[in-house]
Amino acid sequence: MTTAIEGIGWAAALLILASYLLVSTGKLSGQSAAFQWMNLVGAAGFVLNSGWHGAWPSTTLNVAWAAIGIVTLLRLWRSARLGA
Repeated sequence: MTTAIEGIGWAAALLILASYLLVSTGKLSGQSAAFQWMNLVGAAGFVLNSGWHGAWPSTTLNVAWAAIGIVTLLRLWRSARLGA
């Protein structure tokens, strides 16, 4: 189980790093669904990894990070649905 949790943590780190790189190089917009999904999935991976290790400040930060992603994705979905 520990190996799986570590793998999830490393995958989460790479996903969030890749999303930051793509936004920083102009390949993605910070308001794009792809960027938000990358951050949401990455944050969820960090929640699992940091929670497993008892790193509660990091767990809390990533719960908030994921919540921001969810809210932004909902807004994007509503906007697309309304045709705005």
